[in-house]
Amino acid sequence: MRLFVWHGSVLSKILFRLSLNLMMSVVAILCYQWYEQLGIKLTLGPFSLLGVSIAIFLGFRNSVSYSRFTEARQLWGNLLIVQRSLLRQIKSVWLQQPDLARQFSAFLIAFSYCLKHQLRATSPHDDLARLLPEQDLHAIENSPSPCNRILLLMAEWLGQWRQRGQLSDVVFHRIDQNLDQLSAILGGCERIANTPIPFAYSLIVHRTVYLFCTLLPFALVPDLHYMTILVSVFISYTFISLDSLAEELEDPFGTAANDLPLNAICNTIEINLREMNGEHQLPVKIRADAHFQLS
Repeated sequence: MRLFVWHGSVLSKILFRLSLNLMMSVVAILCYQWYEQLGIKLTLGPFSLLGVSIAIFLGFRNSVSYSRFTEARQLWGNLLIVQRSLLRQIKSVWLQQPDLARQFSAFLIAFSYCLKHQLRATSPHDDLARLLPEQDLHAIENSPSPCNRILLLMAEWLGQWRQRGQLSDVVFHRIDQNLDQLSAILGGCERIANTPIPFAYSLIVHRTVYLFCTLLPFALVPDLHYMTILVSVFISYTFISLDSLAEELEDPFGTAANDLPLNAICNTIEINLREMNGEHQLPVKIRADAHFQLS
């Protein structure tokens, strides 16, 4: 039953905030007679109107965050397709020289891992060191845009074979078009990673949700009494979880449970390209649902 599923749920992140709402519900019950004698009374009318407004804004924010997630997923799906096509084109040119295809596929695999690390602001050294020669590794790590440097190295590699007359202009143009696709994927991922949802908008929604959930028990207690705890926590769970989920999906390249499984995607790309090169010692397959446990 999904009712008790913990993996992928934001409940672990909002437990503290829900516990605060629980405490406020207890305070509202204990202090109800005292502040009623003072003539202080909150009604459900304003909270109903505010709740509708918050729901609309949360729905809009979740929609924007999910559209970012969907675009990121499409970009990484296209990355897998383009890299398969590139290696197939390279192998069709040098059928009798499998070492050349392996050299080029090493650049493709390195590009995937380098893009993952760039988006997560982690070091790509370990992944690149096992794939590329030291000279290329040094040039990539010293570049302000490592992924773009890998694209340049691939273009230079193709240009050298074109100058030697072993790559026709027609085939070179087709391969270069796929390199342009990799460049477009890189630019799309950078745009998502470097352009977050405006902070002021997120802050307003965040503060409004907190204020709503804090005062809600005081409006419920006159009618619900001891049931205030259950109803208030349930309503707060709905609003706070939607707010937390939107914040998580806003950056789809992270390591949270609901982010893109970049480790698994890079692992799939490496397995596919190595298998296309006829290699038998392939990396261990990484499950997509285990990506959040890896760096």
